[in-house]
Parts: sequence; structure tokens; C-alpha cells
Amino acid sequence: MSPVRFPGESPEYRSARDELLRAEIELSRQTERVAALRRRLPPGGEVPTDYPFDDEGGEVRLSELFGERRALILYSFMYGPDMEEPCPMCTSFLDALDAQAHHLTRTVALAVTARSPIQRIRAFARTRPWNRLRLVSCARSAYQRDYHGESEAGAQMPMLNVFTREDRRVRHFWGSEMLYAPEEPGQDSRHIDILWPLWNVLDLTPAGRGTDWYPSLTYR
Repeated sequence: MSPVRFPGESPEYRSARDELLRAEIELSRQTERVAALRRRLPPGGEVPTDYPFDDEGGEVRLSELFGERRALILYSFMYGPDMEEPCPMCTSFLDALDAQAHHLTRTVALAVTARSPIQRIRAFARTRPWNRLRLVSCARSAYQRDYHGESEAGAQMPMLNVFTREDRRVRHFWGSEMLYAPEEPGQDSRHIDILWPLWNVLDLTPAGRGTDWYPSLTYR
């Protein structure tokens, strides 16, 4: 199927690799089919209020996070005021997202919010290589609860939401609802895996992502 050959490969390897290549091509087609379904979503619900957030400059409203863009990606970072430290998984994801932020913001707006006060969020950010993410606190609003970044019991959840703005009307477009869907047997919810290089790279290796290792805030 593929004209590519690697040194020393066996006929059995090539046959299995071609079978895998066919599956990879079908996965690519399915990924585009899903993306097309996403793009064809009808208008989502209009946001009930122009939520207030806090950044280093003071109060900023949800509508202001768009800047000049028509779409806003807003990630709910699991770092509530009662948490001793933030979620290591969220932190790993944001390590990667920060590196792409200056590319993404050419066409969309991007921000990260958490329930902790903005000073606490910024203090943690200084321990990471984050210098491009826009960080805001939602401590004074119901945003997290309304858009499923917080459970009814107050637990913080790693939700990613996309909003659109047209004619000054802000609507919800998409949310990572696989977080709340029944998990597939033998795997954790993969609601933002398509955006997260860590797992996608590990999936290319013989051992894969495994089932007993997760990112940490620090490593020895």
C-alpha cells in the first residue's frame, strides 16, 4: 500500500504496517467527519449573563475576552481556592497550550479560567513556562457552575468551552462533553485528547500511554 520501506523490515512487518496504515487513513477520514459535524452545529444557547472575570488589570467581562475575534476558547483550569495545588493533568495540558497560544490567537481568542483569586493563579503560572496564556479568575461569577467546570458539590472539572460572538450576541458553540459521557471500558475520558500532544505522542510508541502513569507538577 505504501511505497515506503525501512531498513531490515520483514514482510510480516510490512503487511501489518499496511493494515495499520489503512486504519490510520480511516481514522483521519473519521476525524474530518466529526469536525464537519461540529462545524454544522446550529446556534448554541445565548449566554445568560456577561460573566465577570478578574485579570491583573481588574474586571473583564466574557464578551471582552473575545477582543477582535469571533470565537473564544475558554478552558476551565482545576485550581479552586480550597485546593492545595492545581491539577497536574490540567497543568500538563496548559504547558502545551501555552506554546501554541501565539499561533492560535491569530484567528481565535484564548483564555484560561480558575476559581482561585487571580493573584494565586498568576503566582502558580510563574512556576511554569507560561508567558502567552491569558489567565483570568472566575471567583466572582457562576461561570464554572453554568458551563460545567464545577460539579454541584463544588468539585473543579477540566472543561473546555467554545463561544461565538456575532452582532454583540455571545453564544455557546461547543463543550468537551465526553468528560460527562460514560467512559469506554479500559480508558479514561479523552474529552480533550485531540488537543493534548502528550497522549498523542505516547500512542505512537510500543507501550502506548499505559494505564498507571499520569503527569506530575514536578519530577525528580
